[in-house]
Amino acid sequence: MSKTNEIINIRKITPVPLKRVCIDGGFWLQRQETNRKITLPIQYEQCLVTGRLDAWKLDWKPGDVNQPHRFWDSDIAKWIEAAAYSLTTHPDAELERQVDDAIDLIASAQQKDGYLNIFYTIVEPHNRWKDLKDGHELYCAGHLIEAAVAYFEATGKRLLLNVMCRYVDYIDTVFGPEVGQIRGYDGHPEIELALIKLYRTTGEQRYLKLCQFFVEERGQQPHFFDQEAVNKGKQPTRNGYVPYDYYQAHLPIREQHTIEGHSVRAVYLYSGVADLAAEMKDASLRDACEQLWDHMVEKRMYITGGIGSIDHHERFTYDYDLPNDTAYAETCASIGLIFWAHRMALQSGDSHYMDELERALYNGTISGVSQDGSRFFYANHLEVLPAAHQFNTLKFNKTAVAEQRQEWFGCACCPPNIARLIASLGQYMYAEGNDEAVVHLYGESHASLNIGSQHVELRQQTNYPWDGTVSIQVTPEQEAVFSISLRLPGWCREAQVMVNGQSIDYAPLMNKGYIQLTRTWSPDDLIELALQMPVEAVEAHPEVRANAGRIALQRGPIIYCLEETDNSTNLRDLALSLNELPQACYEASLLSGITVLEGTASRSSLQHWEGRLYRRTEVKPSDEAKELVAFRAVPYYAWGNRTPGEMLVWIGKK
Repeated sequence: MSKTNEIINIRKITPVPLKRVCIDGGFWLQRQETNRKITLPIQYEQCLVTGRLDAWKLDWKPGDVNQPHRFWDSDIAKWIEAAAYSLTTHPDAELERQVDDAIDLIASAQQKDGYLNIFYTIVEPHNRWKDLKDGHELYCAGHLIEAAVAYFEATGKRLLLNVMCRYVDYIDTVFGPEVGQIRGYDGHPEIELALIKLYRTTGEQRYLKLCQFFVEERGQQPHFFDQEAVNKGKQPTRNGYVPYDYYQAHLPIREQHTIEGHSVRAVYLYSGVADLAAEMKDASLRDACEQLWDHMVEKRMYITGGIGSIDHHERFTYDYDLPNDTAYAETCASIGLIFWAHRMALQSGDSHYMDELERALYNGTISGVSQDGSRFFYANHLEVLPAAHQFNTLKFNKTAVAEQRQEWFGCACCPPNIARLIASLGQYMYAEGNDEAVVHLYGESHASLNIGSQHVELRQQTNYPWDGTVSIQVTPEQEAVFSISLRLPGWCREAQVMVNGQSIDYAPLMNKGYIQLTRTWSPDDLIELALQMPVEAVEAHPEVRANAGRIALQRGPIIYCLEETDNSTNLRDLALSLNELPQACYEASLLSGITVLEGTASRSSLQHWEGRLYRRTEVKPSDEAKELVAFRAVPYYAWGNRTPGEMLVWIGKK
């Protein structure tokens, strides 16, 4: 069997659309309600007061204050997309009116030839399509396309969809391999995945072909960015301050074997490449995605699902370089990782992609928004230093002191990105095929799936992620034989499965990490899944120098951290015994209800240190050298919601 045919055969499931999934309670309902009631209105207000929304009126003139930025379009687009997902599950007349008004403004800004961009219409109209490397034109177009598709699917309203189809029709005349066309691509990938969405919505083959052109042209020789620089009277800088791997344009896609460059750009690009591989049944693109994915998760990803090790260029650096206090781990990057993981999971049927999606979802993404939904992280460190150290590093590293979430950013990509992820979460939970229902993620919810010729309802009841007990009521319209596949999370070492009270030996039923239950299902059949959730100590690869001699605490999908507010200062001095791991305790009144870990650790005594910076180490330290102290760890995503102070994920061990 050829690899091309292999791809055809394994892509047999599709995500259950958001309209057919309802999150009923628990962990994610709480966050969706906060997102809907607090985050979306705050972001709308920020788009108003910062001028982002009114900029679509195109009345700014040179010399005026508050010059529109080149990527303002994308901020509005992501807010519209987030609002569309929210409207899909929770109709809201006022929110819909706000979106309709914004869309009217956007439509009024479209030029006669179909072009649509604030910055290059009123700020630098003479530079249209002349700075693709850094100008974000096609990036903004991509986010507007995603917004248009989401709003059409949510409401059936076509105005923005028609506007964007017209814009893409124009783009299709500008870019391509023909004489007179631009043989180029955007420095910030995004339009690639958006074009696939537009193709799937409209069925227009030209949109698929345009995506293929952008993907195939990237990194080819002669290099487009070289020619663009020459056209502007500049010298090419492929090995200069911003090398071309920053843009994932250093090599053609199929020749890229290591994940490089700006982390958000990388995962956005490879999400689009994965989509293209599926649509074109291209095994070579699929292989490239697999190799790049494996390199990322095996050598360049944080335990939280964060990616991007350094604030300089917000990029991947080198293998096993995962510093904690200067980690960048941009919120958008973890969100993009989720996009890519979901696509790979659907095409391969392999659970390890969903394992990493879940890692990012519960840790490195929702850490990016405060518990009350009003403040945001751009970067997500795994260690926050003492106040004195922060002061000393301020002039050297801007990220080392970003210990508190902010209300907004000049570059505000992350806030609306986390809003659209939370609002759309339902579409990641389930998948369906002709003879199979798939449960990817666990959470209080119900979904209507199309299995064969009938509807099947699955209803989950669970307190996940705090408890590993999940019950799933199965209600087909009539008795039928099909499979229900339950993901066995990679973190779970032991589980029990029952159907209608009868214990099932699931070992022979495992299929790529899923427990595949195939039987004749009847209305009100009940699946009970018990995932054991002990507290575990996790160690990093020995070559991760930042974590040598240290451990992280994990329970279920949740990574934990220490905060100064619970454990005093100098968290790095704490040491845990692997023989005495902490106990889990649910606290309903803390941070909207979380499971904390509590135990005993040792820390250095300060006795006999006065007047000394150094002293000789004793072969057999006296009992006075160390003291036992109680400690508490909280979920990493929840840190920074109380008194500011130190924070630490990787803890010393004794």
